This record gives sequence, structure tokens and C-alpha cells, in this order.
Amino acid sequence: MPLEPETSSHYEEKIKRSVFIADVSPCHDEKEAREILTLVTGKYRDATHNCRAYVLSSGTEYSSDDGEPSGTAGRPILNAIKRSGLVNVIVIVTRYFGGVKLGVRGLIDAYGGTAMKALELCGSVERVEMSNVTITLGYNAVGNVARLLEAVKAVNLSWNYAENVSVSCDVPVVEIERLNAELDEMKARGVIT
Repeated sequence: MPLEPETSSHYEEKIKRSVFIADVSPCHDEKEAREILTLVTGKYRDATHNCRAYVLSSGTEYSSDDGEPSGTAGRPILNAIKRSGLVNVIVIVTRYFGGVKLGVRGLIDAYGGTAMKALELCGSVERVEMSNVTITLGYNAVGNVARLLEAVKAVNLSWNYAENVSVSCDVPVVEIERLNAELDEMKARGVIT
């Protein structure tokens, strides 16, 4: 299963008088990536460059050198993401120029290295694909269904108590077959309707 960043991270390093600041954030689509980019570039609007790359679980990859020589910033950041094995992640490396030119190799090492260190700080979690499920049941079955939902690692449970009880929740896709089989058995025994 693909890994995602567990949390955002921030790493700062001074290299030959230039300051490189790497910010890692989880993101799940291009719109979210643009929103994060707007926030970070707004925070560092006086920076010389805000280079970035992202990789999404959909297979989408993007990188930008933001004015640095072609291939010296965005691509090294993208390569750092790929080496980390993470998806659904954006890395923005901000540079405040310190007056000393680093050269092509120096820029590649600085951007890629800063990105990699920030990626190491964010941690990783296994990406679990979820499916939303709604179950309608009688009041007498609430305990049985609640235990079943706990067993299949359901999250975001929302219970609604009216004439009947309904529960809406997110269930890992790998547990849907088991959930349906257990619910069918409960129906057959008359535990739920």
C-alpha cells in the first residue's frame, strides 16, 4: 500500500550563505496543492525562489524550478519525494539567496537534500482506501452493529436515532466484504432488518 506523510514538516538549512527552507504537507489533489502553495509562498513572499514538487496517488507528478536554472530545483525535489516512497505530498523549498552562487551541482544538492531532510521529519502512514457505508437497523441491534463496525475498523461514525437507527461511517475497502457478510448473517438471524 502507498505511504502518505503522517504530518506536515519544516526543515531549514544554511548553505553557503543562502537559506533553504523546506515545507512538506499532505495533499490529495491538485487544488489542495495549489492552496498549500499559495499559503507557503504568501508566508515567504520576499524569498528569492519558492521551488516545489508534488506526487499524488492518482499518478500525477509536478515540479517547478520557479526561476532557478532548469532542472536544478523542481526535479531534485521531485526525485527526493520519489525516493521517500510517499504519495499525496507537496514539498516546497524556499530559497533566500545569500550572495554566493552554488552552480548547477550545488543547487541540485541543496534543493534535493533540503527536501529529503524535511521528508524524513514528516513520518509516514499507510494509505487506507475507505468506502462510505450507511446501515439501517432496529434499536435492539445497536450493540451488535457497533461491535461489528469496531471490528472492521470503521471511522467517522454518525449515528441517527429516529423510528429506526441508522449509522453512516467510513470502512476500509478491504473490510467491505467481511462487513457485508456479517450484516447478511445478522439479517438472516433477524438481528437487523
